[in-house]
Amino acid sequence: MSILEETVLLQALQTVVDPQTAQDFVSTRQLKQLRIDGADVSFEVELGYPALSQMPELRRQLVAAARTVPGVGNVSVHLQSKITAHAVQRGVQLLPGVKNIIAVASGKGGVGKSTTAANLALALAAEGARVGILDADIYGPSLPLMLGVSGKPESQDGQTMEPLQAHGLQVMSIGFLVEQDQAMIWRGPMATQALEQLLRQTRWHDLDYLVVDMPPGTGDIQLTLSQRVPVTGAVIVTTPQDIALIDAKKGLKMFEKVGVPILGIVENMAVHVCANCGHAEHIFGADGGRKMAAQYQLDYLAGLPLAMSIRAQADAGQPTVAAEPEGDIAALYKALARKVAVKIASQAKDYSAKFPTISISKNS
Repeated sequence: MSILEETVLLQALQTVVDPQTAQDFVSTRQLKQLRIDGADVSFEVELGYPALSQMPELRRQLVAAARTVPGVGNVSVHLQSKITAHAVQRGVQLLPGVKNIIAVASGKGGVGKSTTAANLALALAAEGARVGILDADIYGPSLPLMLGVSGKPESQDGQTMEPLQAHGLQVMSIGFLVEQDQAMIWRGPMATQALEQLLRQTRWHDLDYLVVDMPPGTGDIQLTLSQRVPVTGAVIVTTPQDIALIDAKKGLKMFEKVGVPILGIVENMAVHVCANCGHAEHIFGADGGRKMAAQYQLDYLAGLPLAMSIRAQADAGQPTVAAEPEGDIAALYKALARKVAVKIASQAKDYSAKFPTISISKNS
């Protein structure tokens, strides 16, 4: 093909738009390594977020677009995700082995934050990312039960702990270190120190995302964590109920105060559909989370249902994305995961690793 024909081919490929970003792959320079050998065409497309479930359809569209150009025969497309580290709060030490940290927070308890965090982590992993999850709720750790994992973390060097494994996730929780019925009667500074140790003394292995299930509320522990943990972005979980929204707004303001980007709002328990008759009912009110997102000009990431199966599966140690990976509710969590990952991919990258460490020595 001539240069003119290559231009025509690129124009054809530019008609394919990424449904997650509403942008094409040519103008964003995600289309790489274009090769033309007679009638054979090959190229790569690099996504900045995990999207295994979307790749077959994207590949089909790209092949079809290329074949609209006269003279094109075989088309080979290699789709891959390249997830990079993105910027965090200034002056906060990055975490070895972790590219991005997602804080999942709520202003109050009882809104399904931990269930959302677990399914978000599983959905990111299902879409092809390397994912870990940290249970930061010192006083009420629920992830060991929710993920069906137990045991004591091992240490290979006597200084760091190995995360436990569950459903393809790397997992750490204070629940692995204390007895299940033991009450954590700690004051704020002790709890904060314990959490920092869990975070920084766990040997995370090459994670694209670490999901941190934050303790509910906006007190001293939450504020200190949001200041010291290198957070790429925060997801705020609420129910549509007014009382939950009031507290969710406090959580939002807390992250804004310490310079953590808000990735968006998740409205949990948005609607209940009767399993017997199919009647939909907004038990906790309608569209409260959507209105909150609009009020603060944030992304409305998902409206998740109030379903008995979500609760039952989490109680059984098999959260929905693991229990029914091809189900309708799992699809909602995967869509949420892609939105969160796309939002992170659009943020400034972290370049700290590219700068040398400067040390000043005093000559004697």
